[in-house]
Amino acid sequence: MYGQGGGREDAQVSASLAAVKVGLITERQGQLLRRRLEEGLAPKGREGVRPQYDLRVGLAYNLELQGFRRDGFPSRVRFNATANWLLFDVAAPPREITRGTERAFDAYDIPENQFFAADVARDTMERQLIEQLAQQILQQLAIYFRTAPQGAAPA
Repeated sequence: MYGQGGGREDAQVSASLAAVKVGLITERQGQLLRRRLEEGLAPKGREGVRPQYDLRVGLAYNLELQGFRRDGFPSRVRFNATANWLLFDVAAPPREITRGTERAFDAYDIPENQFFAADVARDTMERQLIEQLAQQILQQLAIYFRTAPQGAAPA
């Protein structure tokens, strides 16, 4: 997944990953996750690759206030992100092939009277969460395609 490999199995896994089409994911963070997944699935582009699989992802966030200042305002926020995903084939009707749930969490501090710093910290934290979730999903897909029966890979 990370190297150039070159073996027949690696080529089959890469071809299978490139044949995955990522469905739309709602909200801004969903769009960022979709773009990151597409980049990871086919880093060199999809020219000439017919989609054989459809990846559907649901993204949810939960936040916890972890610290408070003396005036009662929060000083630290923790985000928990959950991505539930399903992989279908493109047959009619689509058949579920595999599924998973990936979780990531991160936190950021809210400095007193430094609103720009808080916004930058939040944006960085959200980018890191998206990257973690995308990597986890890509790893699970690569594992699936490496260990799946021969008939599961695209022809």
